[in-house]
Amino acid sequence: MTSTPHRTILRRGSVALGVLVGLYLALAYGLLPALWRHYEHQPDLANRPMVTRTTQDIPGDPINVGLVGTKEEVIRAFAAARWDPADAITLASSIEIGASVILDRPDASAPVSTLLFDGRKQDLAFEKPVGTSADRRHHVRFWRVLEKGAEGRPVWLGAASFDIGVGLSRDTGQITHHIAPDVDADRDLVIRDLLDARMLVSTYQVSGVGPTLNGRNGGGDRYYTDGEVTIGVISPRAAITTEAAQQLPNPPATRFKHWVWSFGIWIRDLFR
Repeated sequence: MTSTPHRTILRRGSVALGVLVGLYLALAYGLLPALWRHYEHQPDLANRPMVTRTTQDIPGDPINVGLVGTKEEVIRAFAAARWDPADAITLASSIEIGASVILDRPDASAPVSTLLFDGRKQDLAFEKPVGTSADRRHHVRFWRVLEKGAEGRPVWLGAASFDIGVGLSRDTGQITHHIAPDVDADRDLVIRDLLDARMLVSTYQVSGVGPTLNGRNGGGDRYYTDGEVTIGVISPRAAITTEAAQQLPNPPATRFKHWVWSFGIWIRDLFR
């Protein structure tokens, strides 16, 4: 007959094994598929690096926003939202932005520096000035990454951030704009302005660079992000929509991650 201590050990082992099997089933058939389904809105974006790179091959700003629509629709949508297209970098545009910063005068179409994604520089860039000088502005770069996404239209990925001043890069010593650390704020601003202009029929999120508290871009600036990419679907022909845009839900696991992230940011700010 098995002694009582042996029965206790066997019972505890059985319980432990049952817990491990339960955790495996929950992960393999619950949490992990839920995380994977985060890409169901745009499956061809899966496994992309979701971070830009500088021309010196240094990691740059994270990808945090996207759009669905043709090039013409993207341009019309930003015009309706009152964002200006950024000039190409030329000698004349470089002199103009320098004069804007030094003389504290507006330059609504000041150029943005080149960043690379998929080995290509940005296809489009837009900006929204703050104040009277080009040293402070909201701006976003876009790359066309899919000719035909889940909606049967082109898909663009972008990096949005807020320039807070001009200085020297902490990595290369070159003159550059420094960005505010909360890049999610500008991601949300881009989408909100397009929604306010009634240019979007729906929005949803896909996984981006992942939760990051101490990211660092090509200029050496720190940033933090919940790691999601918010994508807006532009109305056909960028026509003004008559109904509220549909917001597609995130999977449960992603919603839980958002809650943990928000709580962590609150705790961090509390002890600053």
